[in-house]
Order: sequence, then C-alpha cells, then structure tokens
Amino acid sequence: MSRFEFVADPRDAFGVKRCTVLNLSRSGFYRWLQTAPARAVKKTADATLTRRIHTIHTESGNTYGAKRDTVELREGGVMVNRKCVEGLMRHHGIQEERLKRRHRTTVPDPATQAVPDPLRRNFTTPTPDQAWVGDVTYLPITGGKFLHLATVIDVVSRRLLGWSMADHVRAELATDALNAAVRTRDGRVDGVIFHSDHGARYGSGTFADACHQAGVLRSMGAVGTSADNAAAESFFASLKREILPGRQGWPTERAARLAVFGWLGYYNH
Repeated sequence: MSRFEFVADPRDAFGVKRCTVLNLSRSGFYRWLQTAPARAVKKTADATLTRRIHTIHTESGNTYGAKRDTVELREGGVMVNRKCVEGLMRHHGIQEERLKRRHRTTVPDPATQAVPDPLRRNFTTPTPDQAWVGDVTYLPITGGKFLHLATVIDVVSRRLLGWSMADHVRAELATDALNAAVRTRDGRVDGVIFHSDHGARYGSGTFADACHQAGVLRSMGAVGTSADNAAAESFFASLKREILPGRQGWPTERAARLAVFGWLGYYNH
C-alpha cells in the first residue's frame, strides 16, 4: 500500500489531515486521485499483455526471451516495445531457458595455413551473397552419441543457404554444407566471402579446394574467440534453445534429424 492509499482509505472520517502527518502535499494527493482511472486502465492492459506473453512463452517451451516475445506480439497485432515486455517478464518471473556449454567442436589444425579475416566482426553487407558465415555444432543423442550439423548462412538476410548433418566432423561435413549453399544460389557465388572459425575441417585442403572451385574466398577469425564468428554462434544458440528437448538430447538419430529439419524450414520461412 502506498502512502497516498493510506490517506485515501479513511479520508471520509479524517479528511486529508494524514497528508501532513505523513509529510505529503495535498496537491500531490489530489493529483494522485485524478490519475487513478488512468492507472487502473494501464493495470488492466498490463495484466492482459502479461497473459499473452505467458502464452507465447509457454508455447515456445519457455525458450523465447523478450526480443522474440515482442516479435510474436507485434505479428499478432499488439504494438508494444521491447522494454515494456522485458519489464513485465522480469516483474512476473518469466525467464527464458539458457543452455550450458558442454561439447567442444572447434579443434584447430596446427598445419592450417594463415587465412585473413576481412570481416573483422562486421556481420553486415549492403546486399546478399557478399559474405557467408559457417560453423559446426553437436546434436546430443541418448547414450553419449552425437550428430553434427554444419551450416552456411548469409550475413545480410540471415537465411540458411546450406547445411549438412553427419555422425562425424570431418572436412566432408563442412564441404557438403558449402556445396549445398552454392547450389541454392545456382552457382552464382564468385567472390563471396565465407567466414568460419579455425576448426580443422575449415582449414583442410579438401575444404579449401571446394571454396576455390566455387570461387568462394575464405575468411577466419582469431583462434579461441567465439565473437569473431558471432553470427553463426547466435544461430546455433537459437536452434538448441528452441528444439532441444529437456536440454539433454534426442532418443535416436532419426528423432534428432526430424527435429532439426523441421526447425530449419521454420527458421527460413
């Protein structure tokens, strides 16, 4: 209860004398009374908005944060800003699930030749197909097994152009994803920059040859710095947060493939 409410409840019996006792101004008290209807309307609107946020959050499996919840609300016709959504989520304890780092997929190859980094963490270009980013992540399967997913993403549209899944992380995994992206663009990729980390598959001769044949220019960030490939890392974070059941793994490889395949289509459209 606010001090103004404490004054308002018994004001029929005591007038507004308590304002003086509580060191409140009478003008402030009457202004508080005048704005009461507007506060009631806002309280009702906030309660309605909170219910919608909770529904969207639950349907996402508690994976959406304020940014994604705001997008869903706007697509549903609710014009609201992100800060308002953040405040209501914080006030009502609505939190997104966060994943823990568990498995290392980037193992540098000591024999890798030096590759420049023309992007320098600038993941924006004027038009599509000027720069792509790629990475590999693990997909945990019950029993300690893993599938691995390699991706190629355009930095402007954030569209997934090519991908490949396998039970290994050899160079062929990254090469298959690159070739899929080249086919998506009908081979018109001459001069495109492909940016990756220093994983052995991206530093291999097999992958270098595939890039050369397609006319793709390689780019690599610094060793051990995930921020240098943040666009690709962000994609995988969204994927795992939204589809990884129980944050533990899938019961079978088939279940993992179906879940990932369905989400990738959803992501692009």
